[in-house]
Amino acid sequence: MKKSYRFVALCLALTAFFCIISAVCTAVCLENVRKTTNSTVNRLVAVMLEKYPDVSEKEVAEILNNKTEYTDNSEFLNKYGIYPEKDWVSYNNQGSYKYVILSVSVCIAFGLAFAVLFLGYLKIQKKQTMDIAKRIERINLGDYSLQIDRNSEDELSLLDNQIYRTAVKFREQAENSNKDKENLQKSLSDISHQLKTPLTSIIVMVDNILDDDDMPLEIRREFLNDIKHNTNTISFLVQSLLKLSKLDAEAVKFRYEQVDVKSIIDECIKNTAVMAEILGVRLETDCNDIILNCDRKWLCEAVTNIIKNCIEHSQNGNIKITADQNKLYTKISIKDNGSGITKEDLPHIFERFYKGKNSSDDSVGIGLSLAKTIIEKQGGYISVSSELNKGSEFVIKVFNN
Repeated sequence: MKKSYRFVALCLALTAFFCIISAVCTAVCLENVRKTTNSTVNRLVAVMLEKYPDVSEKEVAEILNNKTEYTDNSEFLNKYGIYPEKDWVSYNNQGSYKYVILSVSVCIAFGLAFAVLFLGYLKIQKKQTMDIAKRIERINLGDYSLQIDRNSEDELSLLDNQIYRTAVKFREQAENSNKDKENLQKSLSDISHQLKTPLTSIIVMVDNILDDDDMPLEIRREFLNDIKHNTNTISFLVQSLLKLSKLDAEAVKFRYEQVDVKSIIDECIKNTAVMAEILGVRLETDCNDIILNCDRKWLCEAVTNIIKNCIEHSQNGNIKITADQNKLYTKISIKDNGSGITKEDLPHIFERFYKGKNSSDDSVGIGLSLAKTIIEKQGGYISVSSELNKGSEFVIKVFNN
């Protein structure tokens, strides 16, 4: 809009300028006509009074003021080469009408110039509009590789910039959509792989139990325990995937409340007590009286998954859980003295279905990913440091509200 306003303002300014010039020229021309005419009339009156003294001044005044009857004397003037119907009576006046013609010519020339400029401006606007229409058509066809060369502030450039931003946004959405499809395909492949092993094992053991009626009771019980174990693995995987799906779809509404951090850690230790006892892992805690604004259920889910991971890699070892708080955030540290994580695995341990070199056979590679997602959704973040064969430390920081 700014460019159009400037163009219209310039045209109006030029129009006003040439109108003033034309008015001045016309006024000068008329003033010359007035002076020349008055001079001619004065000479004519002087000669007439000198040649005809009987004519009174009153009669002359009446003639000059058009108060007497008029008789056309064109034939008399024609005898002396003066033609009032097409010439100026006074020769000196012949230059005046040239000024008038010049003024009119200037106005006409300006009008033509204005028309040419305006048509040129419309042509440029039309070209820019067609370029924008082509860009929009390219976007509709899925081509988002647009480049904006103009940096002016006129209305079409602003529209062009907005189209470019839209194209960039669409390109990002298309790229994200492709990434989501790739991730979905990879996730489905990983899920299929994770489910295939326990399901195959269950099917084989069930077939053996059904086909062998003479199977010893001890072996039958062993098979049933394996079936139960695989069923629990599948159940855990499905539940974890459902939780991740809800978190990804923003379908989870966190219920924030003031919670004692020690009570969360105590509940997490209770959830993992059987596993820790089986693997001979000792759990220690060192928590001050810390109150945290969080969703107790989901944060407990995240911390429990991290503790389980530490227990799996710290057989007959120790795990120490500490909590601290400052003005910015609440910190929960979970440190073990287990097998640790290799440098190659460390950047990937929070990825879904990723299993490191030191992972147990029962691991499905989803617990740490779920923990990370829960913590980040509640405005925190998680980090890990590790040294092979010396242990790992997970640090959770949740910012105070």
